[in-house]
Amino acid sequence: MTRSFPDGFLFGAATAAYQIEGAAFEDGRTASIWDAFARMPGAVENADNGDVACDHYHRYPQDVALMKQLGLQTYRFSTSWARVRPDGGAVNQKGVDFYKRLVDELLAADILPWLTLYHWDLPQALQEQGGWTNRDVVERFVEYTGTMHDALGDRVNVWTTLNEPWCSSFLSYIGGEHAPGHNSVAEGLLASHHLLLAHGAAIQELRGRDASLNLGITLNHTVADPADPQNPGDVDAARRLDGQFNRWFLDPIYRGEYPADVVDDIRAVDVAAVDAFEAAVHDGDLALISQPIDTQGVNYYHGDLVSGEAQAVPPVHVAPATDWPGRSPFPAADGVHNVERGLARTAQGWEVQPEGLTRLLQRLWVEYAQPAGVALAVTENGAAYDDTVVIEDGETRVHDVERTDFLRGHLGATLDALDAGVDVRAFFYWSLFDNYEWSWGYAKRFGIVRVDYETQERSVKDSGREYARIITARSL
Repeated sequence: MTRSFPDGFLFGAATAAYQIEGAAFEDGRTASIWDAFARMPGAVENADNGDVACDHYHRYPQDVALMKQLGLQTYRFSTSWARVRPDGGAVNQKGVDFYKRLVDELLAADILPWLTLYHWDLPQALQEQGGWTNRDVVERFVEYTGTMHDALGDRVNVWTTLNEPWCSSFLSYIGGEHAPGHNSVAEGLLASHHLLLAHGAAIQELRGRDASLNLGITLNHTVADPADPQNPGDVDAARRLDGQFNRWFLDPIYRGEYPADVVDDIRAVDVAAVDAFEAAVHDGDLALISQPIDTQGVNYYHGDLVSGEAQAVPPVHVAPATDWPGRSPFPAADGVHNVERGLARTAQGWEVQPEGLTRLLQRLWVEYAQPAGVALAVTENGAAYDDTVVIEDGETRVHDVERTDFLRGHLGATLDALDAGVDVRAFFYWSLFDNYEWSWGYAKRFGIVRVDYETQERSVKDSGREYARIITARSL
């Protein structure tokens, strides 16, 4: 059976500045928190860093040509705060000009630019002033937002404020797995609030400049299912995980409030952290955070089947095997355990669960987006596998059957959500390229295009060829 995608549905791929650009200290760019974190012994597998990455800064014309070859209709990328306003200070025109050239190249190839302002590369100088725990960073973010709109506002219509604030707060300031690598519940809660406040302030700034812009935020989600829906302990475990991963960010954006049950959960384990967080929430903050948006980006990789009883399987969060000291990024998830359900797993140990994407999109649509008049877009979905490279007729090939099946399965899940009446406007595969995968360094490959990090040669994998075929046919 052939299943067609609706007219106007966009097919794209996604990347992030630190993960692909390289040129880490060229043309005025200064250190971001990831440049600093990657140099901390034990923080990243193999001590990898993003100094060169995919060298996209120098190779963007060829990369855009490759996007066009694949038939991509839209490209989701982030701009580097550390490149555009180094150290959080004055505008660096050379950095701004790079993004002007990139956008011009995309538009010439008839590819829609889908711009993300923050994908975790906070200038290190601002981190040294407290980073996202310091409320002053919100004003700096608005300045940076204005700089990008000054440069690109006439050519870029879709603007995303933040990518995955759960990662840049809970995973970074509580779990310690991402930059800046801290282990403080109080810092994580403060960072989450200031990130959301920066989102709201940036939306206000952009809306005031041009009411026609398509504005939004990208959140990462899980689907938390109780192992036994009749077991109160399992149901509560799923509630706690859902609350700390999903609702902590959804509820302020859509409902102007933090979920009271999650606040109570965290208060039960760290009173001082909740007191500091509540003191940081000023009058008017939630109104600013919850102002209208147009599109919510949905990042989905896997769900979680959880129990309140200990299981002999990995914990609820699968982390890279580094020597960096860490803790659970969930401040109130003691006693929440994953349950093995026999699903296939990726090279990172993440379950492959396409139907979870369908249920997630339906839930977000019914409970949050539809009542607010917000459209949804799948802004990240992908998988890392241990690719095998072969040479056939002098050409580098990667026969990545598992990734191809993953892609097809999740596109099918998106079609299932569309068939159920969910307003999903786009699908972006993560990622266009193999790249710097944060704490995993270069050990995990997500791309539909292989990158040889020694030669920077790009080779379209079988998954990329299949994606190009699907885009051309607009059907699965």
